[in-house]
Amino acid sequence: MSNRATAAEASVRVNRVIPPAGPQRVLALAQLSNSVGDGAFYVTSALYFTHVVGLAPARVGLGLTVAWAVGSVAGVPLGRLADRRGPRGTAVLLALATSLAVASFLVVRGFVPFVLAACAYATAQSGLAAARQALLAGLVSRQERTGLLAHLQSTLNAGLAVGAGLGGLALHAGTRAAYLGVFALDAVSFLLCAAVLLRLPAVDGTHARVGAGQGSGRGDAPGVLRDRPYAVVTLLNTVLLLRMPLLSLGIPLWIAERTAAPTWVVSALFVLNTGAVMLFQVRTARGVTGTASATRAVRRSGLVMLASCAVFALSAGVPPWTAVCVLTVGAVLQVVAEMQQSAGSWQLSFDLAPPDRVGEYQGFFGTGATVARTLGPLVLTALLVGWGTPGWLLLGALTLAASYAMGPAVRWATESRTADSDGNPVPGPTESRTTDPLGNPVPGPTESRTTDSDGNPAPGPTESRAARSLLAPAPETAVKRPVPVN
Repeated sequence: MSNRATAAEASVRVNRVIPPAGPQRVLALAQLSNSVGDGAFYVTSALYFTHVVGLAPARVGLGLTVAWAVGSVAGVPLGRLADRRGPRGTAVLLALATSLAVASFLVVRGFVPFVLAACAYATAQSGLAAARQALLAGLVSRQERTGLLAHLQSTLNAGLAVGAGLGGLALHAGTRAAYLGVFALDAVSFLLCAAVLLRLPAVDGTHARVGAGQGSGRGDAPGVLRDRPYAVVTLLNTVLLLRMPLLSLGIPLWIAERTAAPTWVVSALFVLNTGAVMLFQVRTARGVTGTASATRAVRRSGLVMLASCAVFALSAGVPPWTAVCVLTVGAVLQVVAEMQQSAGSWQLSFDLAPPDRVGEYQGFFGTGATVARTLGPLVLTALLVGWGTPGWLLLGALTLAASYAMGPAVRWATESRTADSDGNPVPGPTESRTTDPLGNPVPGPTESRTTDSDGNPAPGPTESRAARSLLAPAPETAVKRPVPVN
């Protein structure tokens, strides 16, 4: 009996790390395949471009800034392409394009070719992220999405850690061949990702779904760029994401410039963050099931992040080992805030998007991470290195304000979803409705089953809402990545 209990407990522990068999596990495998290559690429690319290609560091920074700016703009149209033409095929093509872009870095020998290759890389990566999100939405029920994204985030961190170790070997060797081997590994990893994605079931694009009577019928409605409530939610999420460069830039500079802690603490805090996300992100996301719980998670993350910033500020002016202890406590609070904010934002990004435009909306929502990566270093350097303790407190206050502003913004976005493009009322996303097996709303038991000449549900004489909802059966399963997820 005890053996059975032990086996059951082991199975539960495995399921916390590995998603269920089927499309969810295939998506995780695709995430893992390219994240290993990305991890190696991230830790070696700067030195490759400066020491091997011979570009000045300032030019590398300028080229990457331009590239990610182009990529953030391209994410929306490429996401829309995934919605219309099918997310699986689009994701496969963009994975192949990313592989080709990485391979092109092997022959780059000047600034202009570097910028062109970087733009192609950033564009393909941004589009791939949006297409994968659309594919996820098409294959996984609404209730399972945030949990799967948590699994994918854990997988991403695991892959990046392995890849960073391989990249470290290349850095230790320090030879041109070692650097080229890393880039070749990353290119091959995206080829493998494309092959894995082909194992997933095909998901129809918007045109096929609307033609079959399964879409929302809003093909000509204004796109995400005119959706002001969703834009505000994206802006607030961008503010919350300014903490992204903390581990790679803000905290290392703070430790070196403002504390007496040894520099090896930087590596230790990075390992702590990565391990915590791998072990606890899925558990943290388990309680996030709708816009209300997502908003609460984001709000809690703001409070915890404020506490983290206050603790980090206390690490200045104290003995070395005291600073190490204080920094560790701050890092623990920071990763808790990170996991809560991630879980909440994932849920909101899907729930507030029209079901037949998940790719387009995810492409737009993903620009927040790009903007945060671009502006974050400037903001964190000015606040933490320039201002010191007041800068930490200001960063915490800014995060808290954005997290609490998310509630009104989400309510606005939710209310804006209660009318279709013709101004007719439709059920909002927070209403309690009967759902089909994939979590899509269907008429409840008290609603009329009257149908029009095309067989579509029509309002009964006593209904006060439009029965033909934008969330008709299975539109979400026909659209659509996320976990950065790159």
